[in-house]
Amino acid sequence: MGEMNEYKPAYGAAAIVGVCILIVYVLTLAPSTTFWDASEYIATAHILGIPHPPGNPLFVVLARTWSLLLAPLGLPVAVRINLLAAVTSAAASSFLFLVAHRVISSFFDARRFAIAGAAAAALIGATAFTVWGQSTVNEKVYTISVLIIAAVSWLAVRWRDQKDVAGGERYLLLAIFLMALGSTNHLMSVLPAPALGILILMTAPAVLLRKSFLVRVVPLVLLGLSFNFVLPVRAALDPIINEGAPTCESLVGAAQAIYTNGKSGCPMLADNLTRKQYQTPPVTQRKAPFRAQAAMYLQYFDWQWARGADASELPGTVRVPFSLLFAALGALGLYAAWRADRAIFSYLLVLLGTLSVGLVIQLNFKYGYSLSPEITDRVLYHEVRERDYFYVGSFLLWGSLAGIGLAWVWHALAGAAGGVRRYTRSAPVLLIAVIPLIMNWSWVSRAGDYAARDWAFDLLMSVEPYGVLFTDGDNDTFPLWYLQEVEGIRQDVTVIVGQYLMTTWYPKQLQALTRPDRQRVFDPELAPGLFTDPGLPTEPIVDLSAEQMDQVAAARLQEDLPISFPGIVVRYPADMILDRAHQLALSIIHDSIDERPIYFASAGGMMGELGLERWGVRHGLVVKLEMRSLDAVLPANWVQGSDDHGGVWYDIDRSLELYENVYEFRGIRERAIWSDRSTLNIPWQYFAMALQLADVARVAGRDPELVRRLEDDSLSFQIVAQGGVRGTPIQ
Repeated sequence: MGEMNEYKPAYGAAAIVGVCILIVYVLTLAPSTTFWDASEYIATAHILGIPHPPGNPLFVVLARTWSLLLAPLGLPVAVRINLLAAVTSAAASSFLFLVAHRVISSFFDARRFAIAGAAAAALIGATAFTVWGQSTVNEKVYTISVLIIAAVSWLAVRWRDQKDVAGGERYLLLAIFLMALGSTNHLMSVLPAPALGILILMTAPAVLLRKSFLVRVVPLVLLGLSFNFVLPVRAALDPIINEGAPTCESLVGAAQAIYTNGKSGCPMLADNLTRKQYQTPPVTQRKAPFRAQAAMYLQYFDWQWARGADASELPGTVRVPFSLLFAALGALGLYAAWRADRAIFSYLLVLLGTLSVGLVIQLNFKYGYSLSPEITDRVLYHEVRERDYFYVGSFLLWGSLAGIGLAWVWHALAGAAGGVRRYTRSAPVLLIAVIPLIMNWSWVSRAGDYAARDWAFDLLMSVEPYGVLFTDGDNDTFPLWYLQEVEGIRQDVTVIVGQYLMTTWYPKQLQALTRPDRQRVFDPELAPGLFTDPGLPTEPIVDLSAEQMDQVAAARLQEDLPISFPGIVVRYPADMILDRAHQLALSIIHDSIDERPIYFASAGGMMGELGLERWGVRHGLVVKLEMRSLDAVLPANWVQGSDDHGGVWYDIDRSLELYENVYEFRGIRERAIWSDRSTLNIPWQYFAMALQLADVARVAGRDPELVRRLEDDSLSFQIVAQGGVRGTPIQ
């Protein structure tokens, strides 16, 4: 059907549809932070810090500006940043509404019917499981990139229609600029480039050779990329969270790193931009067979359209008909686009392929978190969590195509029915568009979810003033950063990410932040009567010089290594391998323990790797390192549980005080659905703590009513830890 020079976009309808989708997102919005990267991104946005490589400067600046603009409303910082995800995602749906409307208008005569069809397309895409889930909390930076993908798609379509009109070239220029700028948020933003290239070649390839075009597009690309200069400028100011420390000695070095995408120039910035610390293998070296990686994508596609109703997850066999329905509708949507305009069809097809098959190849994931149970070594061969969010653009686009296909079905049914009211009579078929809205609501809603925030609060409040807390991963680290930097709670605690000690920049930052002139003070008002203030430490957590830290490397011990702690000596046997993180952790413990209490978020992880669990005494959720003779007379409040419950030592008085009077459990003790199975270890830890506390209380001869109450609580935690979903056993 070709070009539509007389086509008039339905901008007003697009805005209304976007607002309606935003309302859905707001009703299901997270009231605080959540697990995984949400806490890191909310915290870095709040303090203009630098998150993990590549640093995402566009997100950080946009989110900070957005937060300041919403500050007069009195909303919590986390809600403001979460609203950024909701608004950008809803705006993306508005742009894809316009794309769908452009296609649908080619076979609908009545404008209002084309608008209804496009609205169905926007609704299906916006309520796909992963799209909706990423829109209720700023867990990743991807909603900004998805907005850019959707905006570029509309600009590409609009340029095709307006290429011969004076000024029409500006649509193409803006699309290219947005991709360049978006790359400083995340490289997902440049994924429309292949599709845009195909559209240009099918529409007006000569534009790429025009001098007037080239002299404008090159500066625009350089301008967009230049937003990465935020990284070295901000890093030089040494924010509290400064991951990768991408500082540069010269502007020239920074420019080289930015404009060569990290292939030369300033080393620290180059390493950040290329994500060197993650040591990603080339795509030719597959982490799992391609069929397993494709199976992961198909699993996530199956989740999108009908994840579950109420507190029950639909079994896979029941969900398949829904998935097949929306797969067929998406294919019909592509057919409708092919009938409407071959160049637009080609753009959509290439974009879809890039966002799906292309990403499966490029991302090169391990086995899916919940797939391939026959692969027993989950730590080595499986992803640590579900990775559906990487395909959020794919599912949004497919939902839009499914809506176009649904409009095509509506059109075909109306044509077969005949009569003046043929479209009205056939309109009930559009109710298919509300299936994802109904069937995904309970599984994506974050309303009332304070689990990550309260988990962080409970961990930090378990630590005595100026304590050092070693953590093991994202979920016992990032929420703590959020609580410290955004809510200002227990900033005196030094949180140490064990894996980060492998880097060159992190130990130096820890040392600098714990010097007496920078050490943040303990606020007794946060825990009245719980702790006594021991006074500000006089030394940083580690005594090594920067040069000495840089020289620490993995080593196999040639002979026994004795390390002296107050009152005891810990010996590490010959042939044991101590990596860089282990050695630096031991240095920190050795240099800090006389002034700072040492804690671990778990008895495994770093504590277990260093063989220190024998000296661990639990204070509620955390383990305190008590370097004492194991044969000495122990304090009366230290009680060892029975062998049936692991024989764990607890400071029973401190633990009960924390559990009964300090800890908060919102979203942890009672939650109908715990949809993120990869974080079920959190309620499991509460279950274990409550059960062990009941055991040590029984051993210590405490009130039987207390024991019973703790056992009842452990059962509540267990129900949540088993998935929080009726009829869904934990795997």
